[in-house]
This record gives sequence, C-alpha cells and structure tokens, in this order.
Amino acid sequence: IAYGMGEFGLASRTGMSRQDAEAFISSYYQKFPGIRDWQEKTLSSTREKGYAETLFGRRRFLPAIRSGNFQVRAAAEREAINMPIQGTAADVIKVAMIRIDAEIRARGLRSWMILQVHDELLLEVPDDELMEIRTHLPRLMAHVAELKVPLVVEVGVGTNWEAAH
Repeated sequence: IAYGMGEFGLASRTGMSRQDAEAFISSYYQKFPGIRDWQEKTLSSTREKGYAETLFGRRRFLPAIRSGNFQVRAAAEREAINMPIQGTAADVIKVAMIRIDAEIRARGLRSWMILQVHDELLLEVPDDELMEIRTHLPRLMAHVAELKVPLVVEVGVGTNWEAAH
C-alpha cells in the first residue's frame, strides 16, 4: 500500500474481496496519514519535475506520469512512489559496500564480500578476522545515511548463508 497498491491489487494478491481491500486501505491511511501526504507530495513533485529521486539525489525520469492514458499514468505513479523508497535502499547498500570494501583494504584484511541480496551482504571471513569484521561492519553500514529512523544492522555468522540466518 505504501508503494501505491490499490484495492484491486490488494484483493488479487491476498484473496480478500475488493470491498474488504478498499476498507483495509482506507483504515491504513487513517492510521498512517503521513504516508498519504508523502505519496501526494511525491506524485506532485514527479509530475512537476518529470522525475522521482532518492535521498541521495539519484533520479529516475518518468515522463509517462503526464500521460493521458490512465493505465500508463497509473503505472508511472506507482514507479514514482516506489523509486524514493526502493531506490534509496539500493543506494544505501551500494554506498555501504563501497565503504566496507575500502575499510577491508585499509586494514589489510583477507575478508571479502561475495554476494549482495537486497539489504544483505555476504562476506567470507577468515576466523581470525571475524571479531574485527563483526565490530566494524555494523558501524559502517548503519551510518551510510543519517535518517530519522536509525538503520539497524544485524550480523549473522555461519558456514553458509542459511546458517548465518
């Protein structure tokens, strides 16, 4: 819903009736009115500028937001609402990766990043470097962006990705 899903999308994804989905969405916006306000400001800004942007300033141009075709315009509106959220999350993890790599190199460590999945990073870390990585990784990741809500970083350890969860 925060990304702009309407009652039809919610109903088809959850199996609830369109009336129940409409009531759910209405209740959601009553409980969280700031979300609707933010969505409206984001759509207005995107219509005016022709692009949506992340907190880091990366832009996605969306000329279809001015389309006369309802379906084309509605898709662009969903993209405009999604971009600042998902795009900022992508920016955060990319900046974190750059900082982590620089820190590993600066410390002369043998650890290395091998995989990024959404908001997770998978590193291979020699046993003798584990405490150093566990200490510095959360600090580096949590301070990529100073937000009103702090970024929380958890570190899992295991012999494989599943075990680390």
